[in-house]
Amino acid sequence: MSSKKQLLGIRNYGSIGHLPGSRMGKGDHKCDSGQAKIATVKIRDKHDRVIVQEKLDGGNVGVALIDGILYPLTRSGYLASESTLEQHWRFSEWVYSQQDRFMAVLKEGERICGEWLLQAHGTRYYLQHEPFVAFDLMDGNTRTPHAEFLQRLKPGAFVTPKVIHEGEALSIQRAMELLNVYGFHGAIDPIEGAVWRVERNKETGIKGKRQWVVNFVVKYVRAGKIDGYYLPFISQQPPIWNTCNLSSL
Repeated sequence: MSSKKQLLGIRNYGSIGHLPGSRMGKGDHKCDSGQAKIATVKIRDKHDRVIVQEKLDGGNVGVALIDGILYPLTRSGYLASESTLEQHWRFSEWVYSQQDRFMAVLKEGERICGEWLLQAHGTRYYLQHEPFVAFDLMDGNTRTPHAEFLQRLKPGAFVTPKVIHEGEALSIQRAMELLNVYGFHGAIDPIEGAVWRVERNKETGIKGKRQWVVNFVVKYVRAGKIDGYYLPFISQQPPIWNTCNLSSL
């Protein structure tokens, strides 16, 4: 298949709205004020659940299962193997070396979205785990609720972002205090920020039955964060490859 066409017909992963005070870059957008209040001040009622995770800083990638075949993708939804960037070629090679793990998790039409931390973007890492960190299991634009996501990932034993809070709303200040400067994934520069996942226990239409769905996702990026600071086309220096425990790379 050619990268001249998006494999899924959509981007592998879209843009997440920024919370108030978050450092925004070109093309970024703010989240709705109501979403910000639910995530960081007060949930609507007992049917809301807020999950806050460390935001990782690498290349946004995905792995889709289409017609029984695995396809490693860039964020835009193109084949990683046809990218102009070495980090994407190496991601594609790694996925196929780990294909049994992905096949054990994915159902037809689904994709695992995550952060590829092999190359330093704006944060350097000394990783104690492999460079792929899975943060979403998606079918089209639908996200899998977090508890189900973790359960589904078990056969592949994938690393996921550190959860620092689950339950009520959590302020930005408190989230950053819990993450401290370097977070939980081996960052050796100040971490980028945090992600808030707000889920809703909605009625299904069947009397007395509800199910959790992902309502929305928002993020906070710390002031002073420079996107892609270590990437060669910005730094004018050679690429920096993060340390990880995956000898095959």
